[in-house]
Amino acid sequence: MNKESVYLEVEGQALSVLASEKDPIVIMSTLSCLLKNAFPHFYWVGFYRNIDGKNLKIGPYQGTLGCIDIAFGKGVCGASAQEGKTMVVPDVHEFPGHIACDPKSLSEIVVPWFKKDGELLAVLDIDSTELGSFDLLDAEYLERMLAKLSDLL
Repeated sequence: MNKESVYLEVEGQALSVLASEKDPIVIMSTLSCLLKNAFPHFYWVGFYRNIDGKNLKIGPYQGTLGCIDIAFGKGVCGASAQEGKTMVVPDVHEFPGHIACDPKSLSEIVVPWFKKDGELLAVLDIDSTELGSFDLLDAEYLERMLAKLSDLL
């Protein structure tokens, strides 16, 4: 099955299972689980929640121990939160200020998740132990999925 098909399957499962869900923690937990199980090369999948517009705190995730707190502007997650845009990082060692929560992670994608009113709710962070694991196709499908899940809130 190609990547697009897997994303569409995960999106369908998420929207079906979460159709009447309003709790963002439940949505984050479910999506983390679905993505981690659908893509074998996803080493770590989870959310960092926007606490106060300046700091992120670990949310639901699947994988090894994550960083607990990340300030906006720090590392890939903090940069995504501060800039409000998706970050695709083929080699985390080349990203200035990368925070190594787990030294096995070599590539990363971080996608901001916004409420319908435009406020940042969290960032979705996905790591891989392989270089160059993520591309613009991943960004497109993950952004679309999070936008659809925002409609549930």
